[in-house]
Amino acid sequence: MKRIWTRWLPAAAVPAAIAVGVLAGGAVAETPPPPATPQQVLALAAGHAAQQFSGVVEEKADLGLPSIPSQALAPATSSSSLGSEASILELLTTPHTARVYADGPTKLRVQIMDELAERDAVRNGNDVWTFDSKANAATHATLPATAPHENATPSAPPITPDQLAQRFLAAADSTTSITLGPSASLAGHGAYTLVLSPKSAGTLVASVHIFVEAKTGFPLGVDVYAKDQATPAFHSAFTQLDLAAPAASVFAFTPPPGATVKQEQAPTEKTARPAAPAKPAAAGKGWDAIVTLPASSVPAGLLDAPLVKQLATPVAGGRALSSSLVNVLVTNDGRILAGAVPLSALEAAAK
Repeated sequence: MKRIWTRWLPAAAVPAAIAVGVLAGGAVAETPPPPATPQQVLALAAGHAAQQFSGVVEEKADLGLPSIPSQALAPATSSSSLGSEASILELLTTPHTARVYADGPTKLRVQIMDELAERDAVRNGNDVWTFDSKANAATHATLPATAPHENATPSAPPITPDQLAQRFLAAADSTTSITLGPSASLAGHGAYTLVLSPKSAGTLVASVHIFVEAKTGFPLGVDVYAKDQATPAFHSAFTQLDLAAPAASVFAFTPPPGATVKQEQAPTEKTARPAAPAKPAAAGKGWDAIVTLPASSVPAGLLDAPLVKQLATPVAGGRALSSSLVNVLVTNDGRILAGAVPLSALEAAAK
């Protein structure tokens, strides 16, 4: 699961742009025994093999950004290359509940439950579907048998606790202090609490709490705390979880009567792995690193998009999108700088 969903978190959403806090539990879970060291819990999480499960995920954010309802993004997501950026902004500013299902690397389903609507992303073997109930519109593609798993999945699911946890754990290096917090209960499962705390004073991130299922090592939830905030700035957690294979019928998607169906061109073996874009330049290391995207690599039309102009405020040398966990600076010459650092650090790096 951790490799399958990684492509859904865009590079612009740096590790700081993920978290939130109220831990919802289901049935009362047995409190796990205290492990000897944080390293034991790290090994448990790194070695988990849970690829079959179903559950409900809740995501909430308190990033200091205005709420962006999905209907406000409909024009962009339906006809613009900026759709993915708009979707990520929506996910980071609007609470979401999603049903998720997985049965190995080629059977996945995500149902994002909007108000009086639903959005689905389904992969069943080589068949890939997306569906928006509000627009009553679906897209379908048939993947080649040789398509790699990580590049052949639906394009708009929510960010799952497992994916977030693996991203943070992979990035935890010498710049991070790792300790154990109090045991917890999420979705009826007992969990250890790993606490990742940046050693740098130059980052906006105070700590990241990862809740690791005590028996399997499956990450149940992630809370990210910003400095000077008592509640998580971003929270993603299972509120219901069954670590068993879902019914096969869950992945058999058929568009409802009257739905508009768009058949997308199936990728060939040569196009299944698209050429990687130029890597952005990175300054610094760890939590206070700053990523710079040159103007030549910025998607066409992004800087002039109404959504970007609405959210980014004028600053010296460009426009800035600021939150409690991450800042983004768009310079007048078209560059984009981002990091989990104060805006002043981005402005200094842009000179």
